[in-house]
Amino acid sequence: MANYNKVILIGNLTRDPELRYSSKGTAVAKLSVAVNRSWKTETGEQREEATFVDVDAFGRQAEIIGQYFRKGRPIMIEGRLRLDTWEDKQTNQKRSRLGVILESFQFLDHGGGRGSETEAAPTQRGRPSASPSAPAPAAADEPPGEPQGEEDVPF
Repeated sequence: MANYNKVILIGNLTRDPELRYSSKGTAVAKLSVAVNRSWKTETGEQREEATFVDVDAFGRQAEIIGQYFRKGRPIMIEGRLRLDTWEDKQTNQKRSRLGVILESFQFLDHGGGRGSETEAAPTQRGRPSASPSAPAPAAADEPPGEPQGEEDVPF
């Protein structure tokens, strides 16, 4: 049976990215993206909904996101879904969260008047993309783009 896990999102950051480093020195950025949808009902009424998606980025991409992105800035994210499960320490109930592991991203604007010039994204001629063409090398005992264990990430 074939499997395919790919997510493409275009939305705005709901908060400034949280950039931290694991005990092994891997950069980890946690961000949340709001993806809006609008439609008309059968009666012609305009409706809107927002979906909020948690995204985790690792390595050099996490550092770039932490440096250049702020709340409200648009971003395009390509990644994969991951289900995190844990036991709540207060209620001892199983909890879960569906999130996205970032594999690549693109800047969708050049600041758009938000922030200062120092926050503007570095660009190449005609190429606003900041996603590296090759991921940063990972340690041999660590899968690319993910820290080894939850205890490595100080969140």
